[in-house]
Amino acid sequence: MAFKPGEAPSGRAGQSVTQAGYELFQAALLDGRLRPGQLISQRELVEMLNLSIGALREVLPRLQAEGLVLVLPQRGIQIPAIDLPMIRDAFQMRAALEREAVIHAVREMPEALLHAQRRKHVEILDRVDRDPSDEVFVEGQEVDAGLHALLVQSTRNDLILQAYNINSIRIRLIRLDRIRLTRATLPAAFADHLAIIDAILDRDRTAAMDAMDRHIANARDRALEL
Repeated sequence: MAFKPGEAPSGRAGQSVTQAGYELFQAALLDGRLRPGQLISQRELVEMLNLSIGALREVLPRLQAEGLVLVLPQRGIQIPAIDLPMIRDAFQMRAALEREAVIHAVREMPEALLHAQRRKHVEILDRVDRDPSDEVFVEGQEVDAGLHALLVQSTRNDLILQAYNINSIRIRLIRLDRIRLTRATLPAAFADHLAIIDAILDRDRTAAMDAMDRHIANARDRALEL
């Protein structure tokens, strides 16, 4: 469930206070109100997220367990910095999860879905060549994330999905800070994607895993260079 910045949890039936607080915290990370490396007090975070102190204290253990915050006694709550170990760890986890997703896709993903993804990528590449506006890159980012999410969701494995969702928050923070798609980076990233899609369409497990490994290594290397 998405929230607007500063919006309180709506109390949707079946949604816990902890889950609502978690989603508000995630939204603040991804819209830039909370930044990697930032130190913030519980009072400031309560005001930012429009939560009660009790709700914040309920969600903090989950955020700590997932490595999204560090609670520093007498100092406050720190958002982990984007450093080299974080980048390496996040991309290594991503590679492990998406390699399994590709293996499953080679076996079971319908051709129609794959061809639809291929058309989206080719359309974005054509638009970048013709008119590289900001809108194209925003849509390209959505297409990029959509392919990875589709592959992982197709496993229908709740444990993989949970691990992927947690790690994807770190990956998205790294992207926001370091590797947004641009005219210089989008063509190479989409060429990687097309290689993955084509290998899956060919039902070539080895080629698909190799293509995914190359893609994630290339994305990791772009993040490490900056």
